[in-house]
Amino acid sequence: MPQKGYAGKVGKVSKAGHGLNIHACRLIIWTMNPLHNLHALGLELPAAPRPQGWYVPMVRSGDLVFVSGQLPMRDGVVAVTGAVGDNVSMVSVVSLEAAREAARLCLLNILAALEGNGVPLASVRRVVKLTGYVQSHPDFHDQPKVLNAASELLTEIFGDAGKHARAALGVNALPLDATVEIEAIFEIASI
Repeated sequence: MPQKGYAGKVGKVSKAGHGLNIHACRLIIWTMNPLHNLHALGLELPAAPRPQGWYVPMVRSGDLVFVSGQLPMRDGVVAVTGAVGDNVSMVSVVSLEAAREAARLCLLNILAALEGNGVPLASVRRVVKLTGYVQSHPDFHDQPKVLNAASELLTEIFGDAGKHARAALGVNALPLDATVEIEAIFEIASI
């Protein structure tokens, strides 16, 4: 019979319920350093993405930083392309799990844009909002499930400060045929 509880990189809850609560562990880790949390998850920030058009990667206004929409780029190439759909018999349909991975890549590129433009992750006080666009076939209505992957990762990296407002939109096309594009707003401490 499998044991109940959690055993992982961040802590352990015993079968009897004794031990360190996993949510408390994440909070403890979060208070140390968001980059540490990222590495504890086995993730690395990519190089800061270069704009794919005539715009800047981010704009700071007071304590807010607006990060331009980021695509699921890996090594300078869009890693996940095409539209998400529920009908797997359709040609060139992206699965829900592949779209979720694309959302995580977009988020890593957002964080890399912060770090690469002089805003350390440790200066983030709060993630204010994400707006995500999912290239979708007409039969696909689970855009929020795609964006949940990015939202969950933000909470794992920043703890409660990673909880945010969000919009998840289905669209018929995105630049470079990307499956997902996400933009973000952060509140930061003075740097």
